[in-house]
Amino acid sequence: MKLKVLKNEKEHKKALEQVEALWDAPKGSAKSEELELWAALIEEYEDKHHPIEAPDPIEAVKFRMEQMGLKPSDLAKFLGGRGRVSEVLNRKRPLSVNMMRSLYQNLHIPAESLLAEPQAKYRA
Repeated sequence: MKLKVLKNEKEHKKALEQVEALWDAPKGSAKSEELELWAALIEEYEDKHHPIEAPDPIEAVKFRMEQMGLKPSDLAKFLGGRGRVSEVLNRKRPLSVNMMRSLYQNLHIPAESLLAEPQAKYRA
């Protein structure tokens, strides 16, 4: 298949096959350069046709807690106390800008995840 902008699923599938065939190309070789170009074309196509939305902010926090083996009490220093942790995780209080900043800086949760529109409603 000739290098070109991908316009449909059939071309996307063929491009993925090209990447698979070139996967073990020696670094710096012409085949490696071709692999990079295919990867860029695939990424562009997937970003346009199969976008992945940022996760819900609270789900992102819970996922990072799981990854790092943290308990809710471990978040108290980032969210302003144990009561706030409970309110945030139970969707009774939205994340404040300061909470988002702290989670981003200390737990390295991507800002786009923290700023995303919550998928579930906050309960009063």
